[in-house]
Amino acid sequence: MNRAATHVNLAHLICLAFVLLGVWGHDREAFALEKYGRPLPEFEKTSDERTENAIDESLIGGYFLTGAFISNPSFAARPDNTGRVGMRYMLHAETDLYKKYVTFYSDQNFFSDRDKGWIILTEWDQTYGLTGTIDHWSWRVQYERDAPLDKSGLIQAYADGLVNYRIRTIEDWAWWRKMFPHNNLTAYAGAGWLYYNQTYFARPDNTGRALFRYVAHFDLDLYKQKFVLFGDANMFTDRDASNVVSPTELDWILGIAMRWRDLELSFYREQDRPLDRHTLIQEYWAVQLRFAFDVQKSGR
Repeated sequence: MNRAATHVNLAHLICLAFVLLGVWGHDREAFALEKYGRPLPEFEKTSDERTENAIDESLIGGYFLTGAFISNPSFAARPDNTGRVGMRYMLHAETDLYKKYVTFYSDQNFFSDRDKGWIILTEWDQTYGLTGTIDHWSWRVQYERDAPLDKSGLIQAYADGLVNYRIRTIEDWAWWRKMFPHNNLTAYAGAGWLYYNQTYFARPDNTGRALFRYVAHFDLDLYKQKFVLFGDANMFTDRDASNVVSPTELDWILGIAMRWRDLELSFYREQDRPLDRHTLIQEYWAVQLRFAFDVQKSGR
């Protein structure tokens, strides 16, 4: 494939990705995504690293990140939907309990309120769970608790289970490798059940109680894993609604990440909106810096 053809194919590929997720965000009536435990683009490994990690296990891996919500008209800084987020700080950590079949992980998310000076932390979201992968399938069970930090108030908490099916075009789709040899696409889709739900809502305006979750995610390598286009969609249903399988909220995120070694700088947009009524829409634009780490267990 010559260089001109490669550029044409890449341009078509980028347009397709924006059509898939970007059409949802073309105006205020577009659809949306959540801030809690959101998947981020994966740090891609080389073939040698994937072979090595198939044998070795992570003693501890994860990432630190900090993000600034540079434009935020409506994304709340507390679980009760008060304030507007200014800064986000997060630690994700995981350890393999048995190869890649069983992994324990935890996310600690902190948010500040731009209306109170950007510095004071106003929300702490804690997530603890188990996850694992078997071939193209992955599973997880987790507990999440979102609470205010600067005052007493509403706490949102739930426990859920989720199953995903994942594809990597470099391994699974020969036609993709032929058309886009330098642009690997990783994607997954799945469904989950919030089997315990204390107060986790089914819409951005804090109404209803979530029952089922439908998810989709993609990472598209634009250039040698230095530039990655990523998107994520997340839907909830309402256990109190007449139709408990019909989505009541659709959340989306679309962004681009730039990488150098274990550092990643990303710019993205998120919007969360209800699907069954015209009420509160939460949205923002953010810039984010992430540092990844991974300490392997000794080989056996």
